[in-house]
Amino acid sequence: MEQILTLVATSTLETLLMVFFSTLFAVIIGFPLGVLLNTTNPYGISPRPGFNLILSRIIDVLRSFPFVILMIVLLPFTRLILGTAIGTAATIIPLSIAAAPFVARITETALNEVDSGVVQAARAMGSTNMQIIFKVLIPEAMPSVVSGLTLTVINLVSYSAMAGTLGGGGLGDLAIRYGYQRFRTEIMIAAVIVIIILVALIQFAGTKITNRMMSKR
Repeated sequence: MEQILTLVATSTLETLLMVFFSTLFAVIIGFPLGVLLNTTNPYGISPRPGFNLILSRIIDVLRSFPFVILMIVLLPFTRLILGTAIGTAATIIPLSIAAAPFVARITETALNEVDSGVVQAARAMGSTNMQIIFKVLIPEAMPSVVSGLTLTVINLVSYSAMAGTLGGGGLGDLAIRYGYQRFRTEIMIAAVIVIIILVALIQFAGTKITNRMMSKR
C-alpha cells in the first residue's frame, strides 16, 4: 500500500506540473492571439480581414490535430529543445501547443460577447485602441475567459493522461506502465480516482472564481 501511495503521489505531482506549465504557456501564446482575432475581424476595433482570415485558418488547423498525433509530430522539435522527447518536461511542449489554439478561440469568443455599446462609449470618450482592449474588452470578458480556461485545464488533465501512452509521465503513465502492463488493477483504479478528483477540484475552483468575478461587475 505504501508503494502505491508513493507512486500515486509522485505521478500526481508530475501531472500537476505538466498541467500548470502547459496552461501557463498556452495562455501566454493563446490569449494574445485571441485578442488579435477579435480586434482584427471585420467588426473589430481594428479590422484587418486578410490577416484575420489567415490567423483564423492557422488556429483551426492546429485545433484539428488529435493530441496523440500532434505529440508524435512534435517529437523531433521537443528533442531539439530539451534533448529528450519523453518525460514530464518534454510533454509540456505538445500540451502547450495543443491548448494554445483553444485558449485563442475561448478568448476571441469571450471578447465577442462584450456589449458593443460599451466599446462605442469608450471610443466616444476618446479612448485609443489599446485603452479599449485593456480597460474595456479584457476586464468585461474575464469571467467568460476564466470559465473557458477551466474547461481547457480539464482537457489538459485528459491530454496529460493520454501522454502516458508515449512515456509522458504523470498519472496516465502510471496507469499504463504500472497498472495495465503489470496487471495491477489497484494502481489503475487509484490513478483514475485521482484524475476524477483533480477534474472536480478544477471545475469547482473555476466556477467559484467565475462567480466571484461576475458578482463584482
